Amino acid sequence: VVTLTAPNTNTDRTITLPDGTGDIGIVTKSATAPSSPAQGDMWFDTTAGTDVMKVWNGTVWHQMSNIHFSATGGTETTYTSGGVNYKVHTFTSSGTFTAESSGTVDVLVVAGGGGGGSWVGGGGGAGGMLASILSVSAQSFTVTVGSGGVGSYNPGGYAGMPNGANGGNSSFSSLTAIGGGQGQEWSKRDAANGGSGGGSADGSPVGVGTSGQGNNGGTGHGVPPYECGGGGGAGGVGVNWATNKGGNGGIGKVNNYRTGANIYYAGGGGGGAHDAGSTPGTGGTGGGGNGLAASTAKAGSGSVNLGGGGGGTGNTGDSVSNAGNGGSGVVIIRYAV
Repeated sequence: VVTLTAPNTNTDRTITLPDGTGDIGIVTKSATAPSSPAQGDMWFDTTAGTDVMKVWNGTVWHQMSNIHFSATGGTETTYTSGGVNYKVHTFTSSGTFTAESSGTVDVLVVAGGGGGGSWVGGGGGAGGMLASILSVSAQSFTVTVGSGGVGSYNPGGYAGMPNGANGGNSSFSSLTAIGGGQGQEWSKRDAANGGSGGGSADGSPVGVGTSGQGNNGGTGHGVPPYECGGGGGAGGVGVNWATNKGGNGGIGKVNNYRTGANIYYAGGGGGGAHDAGSTPGTGGTGGGGNGLAASTAKAGSGSVNLGGGGGGTGNTGDSVSNAGNGGSGVVIIRYAV
């Protein structure tokens, strides 16, 4: 019972509030976050330059509104998803993100995929993939988008030198995604570690993925007909060789920051197949390039700005062997408006 004294009269007025089955949580107004919040508690952050309302979801404080937050940089787009309006900054190449005030942003960072291996080659590993919620202050941030690693090239026979490469790292603020590992080049270079590891060609150790970013490559077969392993993907390991079949690239992972719809990123490259009668591996969903059987053509390259690994390639005799390049990475930053 709450008793209120009405203005300009001595007559009391009584308002009775019925019991409820829940509450609206505790609301705190402070520059310091409450130390032991319960799910649903709210905090008006009075830190200078912030001044926003946040809610505790049981794990982290989520900003309820970015009404005072704005930023520039990259390709700027907007969309609505689940009743929430978002602004998106997409970086397909390196640049600068400038936050004009403090706020909370969703960030996706994908590194460049590794190049495939040649002669008898494993698939390239996908670039590392990280998605996180970050608090940013009013300042400029360097955004780095990693390039795809070059697929190795062998002009014929054992004369070729190892010349493929891992993918480049991508980064924003505290997040750094590691470039994908190159697929093994037969007799020249082992499968490389990376965001996801490259596939092996001859039963040598596979490339190892980075924890929390990607997975290991698949194993190749060291005797005829020399089937090669697929590169690892963000969502799954590269597939091992099978009889007359190169391993497929590991599957990537989905993220919806760019458009509100799920998009696969960071699929591994397919493993090569040495003999013309064998079937090469296919690239993993998320931009992985397809492997190639004996041919002078170029194996499939990873998709641009998806961070897929390049396909490995096989070879017969002393002909040219040309593996696929890894796909470049991407950095995507979004926030509610």
